[in-house]
This record gives sequence, C-alpha cells and structure tokens, in this order.
Amino acid sequence: MNQLPRLNNFWTKAGRAVPYIMLFSLIAGCQSGTATPLPSEAAHFVPPTSNPAQEQNSGSAPTPLPTRQANCLNQLEFLDDLTIPDGLEVLPGEKVIKRWLIKNAGSCSWNSSYSLQLISGLALGAEKVQDLYPARQSTKAVLEITFNAPDNPGRYNSWWQASDPDGARFGDPFYIEISVVEEVVEELPVEEPAAEEPVVEETPADA
Repeated sequence: MNQLPRLNNFWTKAGRAVPYIMLFSLIAGCQSGTATPLPSEAAHFVPPTSNPAQEQNSGSAPTPLPTRQANCLNQLEFLDDLTIPDGLEVLPGEKVIKRWLIKNAGSCSWNSSYSLQLISGLALGAEKVQDLYPARQSTKAVLEITFNAPDNPGRYNSWWQASDPDGARFGDPFYIEISVVEEVVEELPVEEPAAEEPVVEETPADA
C-alpha cells in the first residue's frame, strides 16, 4: 500500500519532466541543422566607376609646345621691297600684294612654328599673325602678304616683324605704305552746237 503513493509521485514528476525534455530536443534540433549564411558585403560587390579624366590622361601624351632651338640665334635682315613702293596710290578697296626680300641672318633655321606678327599700324584686311616662310640659316626668302585698301581716302601703313616659337620678336621690322585716293571720273567736254548764221535775203536791183 505504501508503494502506490511512491509510484504516483514518480509518474507525476516524470510527467512534469516530459515537456522540458521535448523543449530541449527542439532546441538541440535547431542548433544541429545547417544554418543559412547571411549575405555578406562581398556578395554585393559593385565594380568601380570609370573615370573619364583618367581614361583621357591614360592615352597618348600631348604634343609638347614648340620651344627655342638650343644654342642658336634668331635674326632677320631686310633686303628690299619687291612690290608696292612706299606711298603708291591705290583705289578704295583695291587688292594689294606686297612682297619683301629678306635674309635669315641668324643661326636658327625657321620652321612652321615661326610667324610674322603685326606690330604697328593697321592690318589692312590681313590676318594679324602670318606664317613665316621656312628658311635655313644664311638663306634668302621672299615674304608675301595680301592687303585690301581701306574705303576712305588717306595714307596708311602696316608694320610687321618676325616672331620665334616662344612669341619673342626678332630681326628688322618691315612695312607697307599706301595712299588711298578717290577715283577720278573724267568728264568729256560737251560740244555745243554751232550758232547758225542769219540768212540775209538780197533785194533785186529792178525792184
């Protein structure tokens, strides 16, 4: 009789322990399974954005600006006017082609980086910067610039000088001088009709 209460107490305690055992099993089952990894930052890798400035800089190197030739001297010597003597009279708007004979009197050879620049007076329709005729040292050359005479009468001049690749002027300056005159229209003399002589009627003597 005394064993029955003991059994009842045993099963009562055992019944209380069952839920704890089941809960522990569920927790253990969740921990023993394979966990799903969370996405890391590496999974969302974004390639770097291209930089247009760097792409342009990575190309071919820019062509360096022309510089002075080492250990040489620039010099231009004026020799003669080949066309358009000083003060030549021209009509308004007339096209004028001026040529000068010059000499490369320096030790530098002129290339396409040399130029002629307007230094005084009017451009007279020409570009203010002109190409300088390529010439080796100690050689002669002919310089030519095309001008247009102004519309208003008057005396005009235009002065020019050579310039090296760095923009420094050198040598003798040279110029053109013209005199713009109005076009004179010659009027032909108007011939007046000759005066008619009066007719004298002669009276017959027998009358």
